[in-house]
Amino acid sequence: MPPEFTLVGMVRVPALFFLLILAVSLRAETFLVLPFFNQTSQSNLDWIGESIGENIREALAAEGALTVSREDRQEAYRRLTLKPYSLLTKASVIKLAEVLDAGEVIFGRFELQEDPTAGQSRGRLRITAQVLDLRRIHEGPEFVAIGAMEDLAALQTHLAWQTLQTVTPKSAPSEEEFHRRRPPVRVDAMEYYIRGLLTTGEEQKHHFFAQAARLDPGFSQPCFQLGKLNWSRKNYRTAAEWFDRVRPADNNYRAATFFGGACRYYLGDYAAAQAAFELVAKDVPMNEVINNLAAAQSRRNLPEALENFRKALEGDVNDAMYLFNLGYALWKRGQFEQAAERFRAVLQRDPDDQQATTLLGMCLSKSGPRPGDARTEGLERLKHEFEESAFLQLRSILEGGKK
Repeated sequence: MPPEFTLVGMVRVPALFFLLILAVSLRAETFLVLPFFNQTSQSNLDWIGESIGENIREALAAEGALTVSREDRQEAYRRLTLKPYSLLTKASVIKLAEVLDAGEVIFGRFELQEDPTAGQSRGRLRITAQVLDLRRIHEGPEFVAIGAMEDLAALQTHLAWQTLQTVTPKSAPSEEEFHRRRPPVRVDAMEYYIRGLLTTGEEQKHHFFAQAARLDPGFSQPCFQLGKLNWSRKNYRTAAEWFDRVRPADNNYRAATFFGGACRYYLGDYAAAQAAFELVAKDVPMNEVINNLAAAQSRRNLPEALENFRKALEGDVNDAMYLFNLGYALWKRGQFEQAAERFRAVLQRDPDDQQATTLLGMCLSKSGPRPGDARTEGLERLKHEFEESAFLQLRSILEGGKK
């Protein structure tokens, strides 16, 4: 019988590996949001279609809906040789959904018309959206948002709320509450942010995201992207500062908190790292979060670290990092035989792991920690992956796929 862990709502469920088998035959509803089709003659406005789609996707995800990631969607476009901002046939839309195993598709189009009565306005937008429910073979009604280009943020938020009302009518918040959580963003900041997503060069991305954050300090999506860029460069202090600016209402808030905690860990602020991982673990108690929480606790010599390392390993008994961390915690407590068993398992998976080899030797000689020994101090290992989508899908399945 597989080991157990606890999900939100005090539901006891089997380990993740066991549930992945269940997910094959009992999938939670997944939403695919496409870039909106550009019906103007100006390709330099493609970013608007990307912005509308991305805004709706993030809003759905922030409300707990399962959405196809932007990266997976882009890969599907490449595989099917489709142009992202061109008007697609219904057959192409359905094919995209099939490739990505999505049950519902949100797509639409936009037009930009001149408005001679609006003074300095950049034009008048008309955005049309539609939901296609493939599991129930149902085509929902179209809904429209019309307004000045400068009001793009408000138009997108209104469309996102209409989408939520259509696909999750029982749980969708009021429009007033929905708007309150998503303050309006300057249109130039939005354009820089989307252009940052669309470009491939790291320096260009940094430039566009920094401009977006400068123009609208309350716009936290570019802050998350800047945090990720600095994280990849190991600029942990700067990355942590950017991650701190991500708002709790944003879809990326948990990821920002997770990576912010890792930054604090590498900066030596283990108490702050622990607090960050504890916050994430309340919502998504994934193995990697529990492991990192235990690592921060271990650096602070807290007794609960050992139990949390055990919990992380129970979730994936073949993971070499979890085996090493549990072995290391046991060794620090003088439990040499149990620790040696874990280090042997690590070396079965990676015979070249020098730290595991050293610690196994110390276990066999029953040699414990020595203060100031650089070879054996601070060897806890952190996970850098944060993939919550599978966890959220499994939770949705266990909760009955509520809408």
